[in-house]
Amino acid sequence: MPKPSYRSIYSGVALALLAFAGNSLLARAALRSGAMDAASFTSVRLVSGALMLCALVYLQQKWGQNAASTASDASPSFRLKTLPGDGWSGFSLFAYAALFSYAYLHMSAATGALLLFGAVQTTMIGWGVAQGERMRRLQWTGFVLALAGLTLLMLPGLAAPGLLDSAAMLGAGVAWGAYSLLGKRKLNGNASPTAATAGNFVRAAPIAIAVSVLTIAQAHASTSGVLYAIASGALTSGLGYAIWYRVLPSLQATHAATLQLSVPVLAALGGVLLLGEAATWPLAVSGCAIMAGIGMVIWDKPRQP
Repeated sequence: MPKPSYRSIYSGVALALLAFAGNSLLARAALRSGAMDAASFTSVRLVSGALMLCALVYLQQKWGQNAASTASDASPSFRLKTLPGDGWSGFSLFAYAALFSYAYLHMSAATGALLLFGAVQTTMIGWGVAQGERMRRLQWTGFVLALAGLTLLMLPGLAAPGLLDSAAMLGAGVAWGAYSLLGKRKLNGNASPTAATAGNFVRAAPIAIAVSVLTIAQAHASTSGVLYAIASGALTSGLGYAIWYRVLPSLQATHAATLQLSVPVLAALGGVLLLGEAATWPLAVSGCAIMAGIGMVIWDKPRQP
């Protein structure tokens, strides 16, 4: 397999980061105006994401990129039951998607992205510390700075998301952090990350559908809301994750983590330019604190002997 060019790597990185930010924008566009209820948005997003990812896995298996593959390997059978992944990862993915949707009923795209991103990174960093990873003074300073930024976002009268909405988005971040940690621990080294993600989407979708059935009395959807949900699942989730995993092996771990610091900024700019959301100083200050603090933790890692 030829090594990808720098142009293809950076083009892929840009597309993936735009996709991640696009999830916040699509969810906010669908949910803020009541174009769709949160449970239905979650179900359509996860189902469309599962379909897109399964199609990508099928194509990878059929026209796999191993130049040494034989003719008999060219058309492998595709079975949902053989997709990697596990039930806990599927549940964590559902919890993230559901809480994400409910939080965006009353929260701006920028505030939501900052809370989500901060909670994800804080969860993963906190788990590492709990497992015995040691942080240096500058890393602890950055960790506290990021927590201060999250606290600022939730102070009444400043960035002004409601307490329940903030708790939902923080819960979504914790769920996504748990999903990432489970994937890091359980993913078979020989399995495709795209296939594992497809398997987890397939496991999460039925849970979302069951919740939608239980809340059918509150269900409503317009054509625009359904299209936003499909785009969020198939494009900014399914294709976005596939592109990210494609370029990730070409990036250093610290570079990959730091590049994701741009996602809340992209979401904030998109919210202002595309959704007409207000840009406020408290939001800017808290955003800078969160991203700078997490950046300090990521970059100030001790050198390996």
